[in-house]
Amino acid sequence: MQKLTPDQKTDPKNNLEILVFAPSYQDRVTNLILFIQQKEFNIPITAKDQPDLGDIPGFYQQGTGNFWMAVSAGKVVGTISLKDIGNCQAALRKMFVHPDFRGKRFGTASALWQVALDWAGTKGISKIFLGTTDKFLAAHRFYEKKGFLPIEKKTLPRQFPLMSVDTKFYAYPVIKNKGV
Repeated sequence: MQKLTPDQKTDPKNNLEILVFAPSYQDRVTNLILFIQQKEFNIPITAKDQPDLGDIPGFYQQGTGNFWMAVSAGKVVGTISLKDIGNCQAALRKMFVHPDFRGKRFGTASALWQVALDWAGTKGISKIFLGTTDKFLAAHRFYEKKGFLPIEKKTLPRQFPLMSVDTKFYAYPVIKNKGV
């Protein structure tokens, strides 16, 4: 369990923690992701369209992959994962933050990204790829601010797990963490 530093958490009532996924959180993770996809962005996607959500340990927590959650007062308010796609590469997937926990005030997205990036640096991952929908404009700004570079779909590794709703793609070169 990794707690955020005080400068990343400006509202002590949030009690925000970054945790590795555990099956006891399954429903809360699925509900958060579907709420954002369906209700906030009107994306016609269901849990059945995302079989990875039904088997997070089997899909994400394999090889150099993992899945993390931002949790506040027992409520899952954010998620991020790295899917091992071989060849020292990973796919960043399922990065979602509840609207009430977005922005610099909370630092939820940055904290989730930093945990995933630290993990990648210690696991020998050299490049992270991601796909997203063109509707997630704030996410595009976040990724670009963090150093992700837009790429063409045709340049993705063949092992990259494509989602039918993804229309914009990025790559991030990982610099290994020394002494971590």
